Amino acid sequence: MVRLTDVPGLGSPGELAGLLDRQAYLADEGLTTAAFLALRMGRPLLLEGAAGVGKTELARALAAVLDAPLIRLQCYEGLDGPQALYDWDFARQLLHLKAAEAGGTADPARLETEVYDRRFLIARPLLRAIETWPSVLLIDEVDRADVEFEAILLEVLSDFAISVPELGTIRAEHPPVVVLTSNRTREVHDALKRRCLYHWLEHPSFDREVAILLRRLPACSETLARQVAGAAGRLRGAGLVKPPGIAETLDWTEALLTLGARELDPALAAATLGALLKHREDHEAALGDGLFDDLRR
Repeated sequence: MVRLTDVPGLGSPGELAGLLDRQAYLADEGLTTAAFLALRMGRPLLLEGAAGVGKTELARALAAVLDAPLIRLQCYEGLDGPQALYDWDFARQLLHLKAAEAGGTADPARLETEVYDRRFLIARPLLRAIETWPSVLLIDEVDRADVEFEAILLEVLSDFAISVPELGTIRAEHPPVVVLTSNRTREVHDALKRRCLYHWLEHPSFDREVAILLRRLPACSETLARQVAGAAGRLRGAGLVKPPGIAETLDWTEALLTLGARELDPALAAATLGALLKHREDHEAALGDGLFDDLRR
């Protein structure tokens, strides 16, 4: 675990909030407390919430605060052990065997020992995180992986050790900081949740979203930030297929700034809607229901 005593000014949730703020990540009290406890207790932190609310960004910000590399495992359907843990470099192993044969080495036992040397082992994200200290391991969108993959995570997150039959057990001297994210496309198994601290991320409040926009995009005027945050808030309550997260409002604001906008009007909102909403049905709903008609009020 990255020890808090190694990080100056990280002795309370409030101090962590200040350090995250320096990385332009504005966390509320609940999220800051959950992250602080995960660091203090050495427990993985499971973040659930809609896409785009800042789950992945928190891991990046923590890595910056801790001055540690971010090691990311992007989960997807079909992800298995060799892709997440380790794999053998068969091409290099074969070259080694051919070189040994050409050099006259014929001892099978010696060749077998040599070919399964650590130098031929390819470390995938989970093994890299165990061997790297300090590090922040981001297991992103764990809900997209198959249920069977969670069994692998249970072993790794319980002992922070990986068994390689040919080499033995590789154990972390200092476990990495671990952040798991889920968009809740399916329920994560209770056994995995029990190994983690848990926090649900809501969409930011209006005031917090305005603050985030102004902090992340210094060229944005307060008027534009308030109009964008207000429009995004209305869209989140409109029953869309994919309501916009803070990631989308940042993209939308950046697009507006690229066009030189200082404030938002219905025509400009409609022209740049593709930066905010990514489904045709959502475009039709936003434009058809007149959600942008009161932008100038």
